[in-house]
Amino acid sequence: MTSATTEPAIDPSLFRRTCGRFGTGVTIVTTRLGERVHGMTANAFMSVSLEPPLVLVSVARDARMCGLLDAAGRYAVSILREDQRELALHFAGRPREGMTIPFGERAGMPVIEGALGQLVTRVVQRVEAGDHVLYIGRVEHMECREGPPLLFYGGRFETLAEAARDARSAVRDGGGGGR
Repeated sequence: MTSATTEPAIDPSLFRRTCGRFGTGVTIVTTRLGERVHGMTANAFMSVSLEPPLVLVSVARDARMCGLLDAAGRYAVSILREDQRELALHFAGRPREGMTIPFGERAGMPVIEGALGQLVTRVVQRVEAGDHVLYIGRVEHMECREGPPLLFYGGRFETLAEAARDARSAVRDGGGGGR
């Protein structure tokens, strides 16, 4: 006897909008292959473990960065300040003509200078998950500083002040806040 199980259809657009209600920080993930530096904007970043110190980045399986991370075996994460929105856009595929990228180097990996936090990792596990690959990295070096973060909420980059203003507007307008 065969049991047919049907899962409810999930609308990808609604799924994306719903997950977009979870505000996150914004990072630039970088790696080096030979002398070439590569980077991408990512908000799918999280700490995994304190002991050992592990972090995770999620990369679309068809993104060029997957092959680069597989080959390099190391990556850095720069946690962006609110005034680094142009860098986030640049590495999200909207390059700015003539933009100077403030790359620095920590523990042999490229990082964004002036970022709120910088972590350098060695990939210890690669997990395929749907249309993404999760790269778990053991932290080899880290630095942090104070300042207001750049956020990603509702499909766009925002500052804390902008997010607070949007929230107040949504409450005034009846809580819709639908973007």
